[in-house]
Amino acid sequence: MEQSKSSDQINLTPIRVGIVAGEISGDILGCDFIIAIKKRYPNATFEGIAGPLMMAQGATSLFDMEELSVMGLVEVFSRLRRLLKIKKQIVAHFITNPPDIFIGIDAPDFNLRVELPLKQAGIKTVHYVSPSIWAWRQKRIFNVAKATDLVLALLPFEKAFYDKYDIPCTFIGHTLADQIPLENPKDLARAALNIDPKGQLKFIVPLVNEARKQQFLEIKQQVASDLDCILVDGRSREVMAASDAILMASGTAALEGLLVNRPMVVAYKVNWLTYRLFKPLIKVDYFSLPNLLAGEKIVTELIQYDITTENIVNEVKLILGDSSAMTEKFKTLHQVLKCNASERAADAVLALIKH
Repeated sequence: MEQSKSSDQINLTPIRVGIVAGEISGDILGCDFIIAIKKRYPNATFEGIAGPLMMAQGATSLFDMEELSVMGLVEVFSRLRRLLKIKKQIVAHFITNPPDIFIGIDAPDFNLRVELPLKQAGIKTVHYVSPSIWAWRQKRIFNVAKATDLVLALLPFEKAFYDKYDIPCTFIGHTLADQIPLENPKDLARAALNIDPKGQLKFIVPLVNEARKQQFLEIKQQVASDLDCILVDGRSREVMAASDAILMASGTAALEGLLVNRPMVVAYKVNWLTYRLFKPLIKVDYFSLPNLLAGEKIVTELIQYDITTENIVNEVKLILGDSSAMTEKFKTLHQVLKCNASERAADAVLALIKH
């Protein structure tokens, strides 16, 4: 895929960028975006709400990013007054001191509510990372259109969705596709994890933190106390690369598995009431990113009541037997997403500032 043709010309004109990231993933995107902008505009300044990576690149944070990192309905409700106060102060700050452009990185419940009054005040606004409006509650797209001048989409089918409604959207590719090499040798990953390459069947489980590790061990003791598992603290990408097959939940992890190019089975189960409430609202045929990207079923999806031991075992055995067709499609999709995303994001934002 052709890479972004960004200009190497340095412009000393000072530009001021308002920017809000609400969680660690947004901080990573924001950091790379700031680096890309500063290559061309070294005098650019960034202020808003930033994490440690963005602040290390010179961004000024008016509030602690952790204040926006709230998950769950109850947790959000308990912090609602504080969140509304932060939103009000951020909006007032930028309306009083208008930036050349405002970038809201993900966190749509917060950022779209900031972007709307700023756009109404004549400030150009960009939403970086499309909300999943293509999947459910599609009418939310009109709220996005009211609040933003441009959406930066990480996935090509997202741009196609916005194009149907004639809403400005630029596909920039995915930063993970830029970071993960096209080739990930299995033997190197196994050596890094000290796994015997000649061993029999092994189960390797990456665990994000100590709390999850203890939760896993408690469940294992109850249902399979004699099962031999290799537990790894973090390092999920290396674990994927070391594997012959992956069983995982849906989400960004499935995209990472695709980019590492290992065959997978995706399973996803939620509270039964949540499933009953949200199932009628879902407007897509698939829920895993590999299938959504391909527009066809290339990985098996087990959802809710289909998640049984028998189904999981049967599907994993199939991909252990032959997965060449799946991994060839993974390679193609990786190349589609490998677009130098941060540079493309910078190109699109700078073009909007000049427009």
